[in-house]
This record gives sequence, structure tokens and C-alpha cells, in this order.
Amino acid sequence: MFGLFKSKKISIYSPTSGNIIDLSQVQDEVFSAGMAGNGVAIEPSNGIFCSPIDGIIKIFPTKHAFTVKSGELEVIVHIGIDTVELKGDGFVALVDTGAKVKAGEPIIEADLDFILGSGKSTITPIVVNKNKIENIKLGLVDKITQIMEVS
Repeated sequence: MFGLFKSKKISIYSPTSGNIIDLSQVQDEVFSAGMAGNGVAIEPSNGIFCSPIDGIIKIFPTKHAFTVKSGELEVIVHIGIDTVELKGDGFVALVDTGAKVKAGEPIIEADLDFILGSGKSTITPIVVNKNKIENIKLGLVDKITQIMEVS
């Protein structure tokens, strides 16, 4: 009965395989200073980016980023740094905005070699609109590995 008002923890999963790093290491102050939200970043080892939670997708017009919303929780996956400048080149949306998706469902395919060849970083921030983040996993992960919990 005393746990009745305890907030439920929600698992956030890695959108791709790679190396999870602390958000403070991202070379963009909007992310490293937490202005876009709290979270982590991943150095991706492949170009398929999946939904980190179950929810409704919104894909940015330039396809370099997407959000997934579930209730009050919103997760942003921002593929690369300054990749908005590529104007969609190197990115393919695999679902439409407004689609209901499950964690692990592929959302965006990104050409990592093209991004790097364009002088952009592939470091991908994964940020949430919640202040309380727990159980952060850093290091190498496969896609759909739990990387943090929020409440």
C-alpha cells in the first residue's frame, strides 16, 4: 500500500549498437550542458536507428532526428552533430510521423560513411524530458539494450 504513489520506472533502450558515452562528452553545448534534456549519447557502429521506447513517432523534416512520445515521456534521438545541415541527405525514414511503434522498431537508416565524409560527427545524443534518470549504462551495447531508466 505504501508503494501506491511511487512513480513507475520506464526503461529506455539503445536505438542502435555502439558505445554509450556520458552526454557531457558531446561536442555540442546544447546537449553537453543539458539544454535539450538529460540522457546519454552513443557512438553508433551501424546506421539503423530504432525506437528506444514504445510510443508515437515524430520525424524531423531533415530526418536527422526523431522523437518518440509515450504519455508524458518524450525521448529525442538526434543522429549526429550538426547533421541538420545535411538537409536530409544520407537519411531515410523507415516509418511515417504519427506511427505507433514498439521499442526496437527501425525508424531511420543513416549512411554513417556519408555523414563522416561530410565532416559531421555521428555521435548520437539520446535525451529525455525527465529530470530523474537512473541506472545509466555506459560502454559498448547492442541495439535494444537498456541504457537508462526514468521516473
